[in-house]
Amino acid sequence: MTKQAVPVFFSFFLLSVAGTAFAGPYLDQAPPGDEPVLFAPGIVSDGLNNRDMTITPDGREIYWSSNLRNFEVSVILYSRLTDNGWSEPEVAPFSRDPGYVYYEPALSPDGSQLFFVASEAGSEFNDIWVMDREGDAWGKPQKLDAPINSPGKEYFPSVTHDGTMYFTREGDTPGMEAIYRSRLVEGRYTEPEKLPENVNCGKSHFNAFIAPDEDYIIVPVWGREDSLGSIDYYIVFRNKNDEWSAPVNMGPKINTAGSKEYTPYVSPDGKYFFFMSARSPAKPDIPEEGFSGDYLEQVHSRPENGNSDIYWIDADIIEELRPEGF
Repeated sequence: MTKQAVPVFFSFFLLSVAGTAFAGPYLDQAPPGDEPVLFAPGIVSDGLNNRDMTITPDGREIYWSSNLRNFEVSVILYSRLTDNGWSEPEVAPFSRDPGYVYYEPALSPDGSQLFFVASEAGSEFNDIWVMDREGDAWGKPQKLDAPINSPGKEYFPSVTHDGTMYFTREGDTPGMEAIYRSRLVEGRYTEPEKLPENVNCGKSHFNAFIAPDEDYIIVPVWGREDSLGSIDYYIVFRNKNDEWSAPVNMGPKINTAGSKEYTPYVSPDGKYFFFMSARSPAKPDIPEEGFSGDYLEQVHSRPENGNSDIYWIDADIIEELRPEGF
């Protein structure tokens, strides 16, 4: 992958936040309570299709992805906490080649590796890539070999403390995905195993986040009778015998009737649950003087405009959903 110029649209977006200084944790955002709130409105949740989230163990780097025109353009952005506060969000250096689309960054729990998904622009296939930490930067991206990547589609890596990778693989029928797991043994990934029906529930299941200790997995699922909408987040708990609980719908605070709810993440400190969702105010803020071009442009360029945003909520909701015995 060669490093090319940042796409013009994203360059314009980045200029819009120039000069902003952030000092506290989580981009200086006020922590959420037991109701979901937008994460970093105007910075991360900015009106584009925003999704995916990963944070270094020390909390000093945050990565997310944004895309345009149904992934015709998709990049990974990041911000870093410096002595002068949080840096201005910018496209990550490894995510600048316009010949590829990039999304789904995922850090290993120890912060030594950064995984992501990339595919050639216009391609129907995508693979999982990885970079090793080299000081304050990342090394050269490497596409993972078999048995992780195959001639088909693999995406949304999520990694445990012992290096086990959970990821999505598309089946023989397009749009019918499943969650797989591959153990890391002596530095090599073992043949992936498809997880049982409690995890691969519903008609399609993908983009699962695994807790670093494998205590639970959060799975976006389509096609269950207890769904609140098109795609919902479900949580499945795991015990020490590698048995999985029945899937639990995460409820109306997290799930809506919409279809853009399919990238979950829990912060490294275990305090906050981040999730992608497309939500709009119940009643739009219509100006008394009537509609104008300026009004439409303002609505288009702010969050909760119909595109996906990133929300966060206190992670206590996870324990509230834990069934007895798990």
